[in-house]
Amino acid sequence: MKIADMNWMQVDNYLQDDDRCVLPLGSVEQHAYLSLATDALLAERVALDAAEPLGVPVFPVQSYGLAPYFSAFPGTVTLKTGTYLALVRDLLDSLARQGFRRIVIVNGHGGNAPAAALATEWMAENPEVQVKFHNWWNAPRTLAFVKACDADSSHASWMESLPFTRVSGATPPATGKPLIDFARYAVLNPELVREYIGDGNFGGAYTRPEADTERMWQIAVEETRALIEGPWR
Repeated sequence: MKIADMNWMQVDNYLQDDDRCVLPLGSVEQHAYLSLATDALLAERVALDAAEPLGVPVFPVQSYGLAPYFSAFPGTVTLKTGTYLALVRDLLDSLARQGFRRIVIVNGHGGNAPAAALATEWMAENPEVQVKFHNWWNAPRTLAFVKACDADSSHASWMESLPFTRVSGATPPATGKPLIDFARYAVLNPELVREYIGDGNFGGAYTRPEADTERMWQIAVEETRALIEGPWR
């Protein structure tokens, strides 16, 4: 359930019986023909779909993340690493203060990886709180299904193309793209990144049959829900 649909008294009542919550993390960055907010939209939706049957509250997605390598693409917004880690720390501090003791961070953007290390460090300082950091798109079953469909699937490909991430007036190519050379990509500045990757897709088909997308999403929701359920210590 959405925290946005609750008032403070309802949260107070919830905390009498349960101490779990979900915090989605996303990014606002280029996604080729898809929405600039794709990572934020996907992280929040998979968290909501997973948590709804469990009655666990989901906080609004933290939409801005770490995407300096895409900063030459118009519309991309990025935070400095220090700023981002301080923000995530403040969020965890606040949730713990309210009484949440089991927190699942559902991450939708690979560039936010430093937050995973921060969560581990934070738990060492707050041993009464458990935090799970979950990259929904590369959870074992989800990633296995994606790669079985299209081994080159990556950023801005069909695996991120859901009805709510597609934008009006954008028609992606019917063919796919070969996977980029990540070793080369890793040493390029933002302007050279834009020149190298072109439209922004890292590789793979732009679209696949809706049945594939729906099955991938079902698996992703199932894996995320299982993580919220447990095990917890």
